[in-house]
Amino acid sequence: MRVDEVTPNVDSAALLAGAQFVDAFRIATARPDLDARHTAEAMVARQPRWIEWLLALRNFIVAPLGLKTSGAADGATRDMIGIFPVVSETPERLVAGFNDKHLDFRLVVDVASAGAERSITATTLVLTHYWLGRAYLAVILPFHRLIVPAMLRKAVS
Repeated sequence: MRVDEVTPNVDSAALLAGAQFVDAFRIATARPDLDARHTAEAMVARQPRWIEWLLALRNFIVAPLGLKTSGAADGATRDMIGIFPVVSETPERLVAGFNDKHLDFRLVVDVASAGAERSITATTLVLTHYWLGRAYLAVILPFHRLIVPAMLRKAVS
């Protein structure tokens, strides 16, 4: 299945004011059962094994630096999609993400009908804080560009 990098079509200021990085990837599917929540859940739940390994490595490396390994807050009940708290949700759009000391991020999953197909777009927004956030983004960006398309493919398969 083909995943295309597309020009982001979101209101960055409303989703994450000041975001310095925004990208988007899109895939088409004939599956009529996918709404934004089901797509986001499938993206996170059915990750390829190599992504799970990269995330485990990331968590091992960043935990001593005091960075979050999940958006779950201690003692707070939150609606979560994997490690990501849901910020807002409609059937056509789910926004998830959290703020950390090195960066804030949002994942936006949009589902739109396009004739007999559905178009699914995953948009990522990042606002970095000081040098650690910029360094972290630079390191993970090549992986991000592989991970998001892989997650989209898994979500529609």
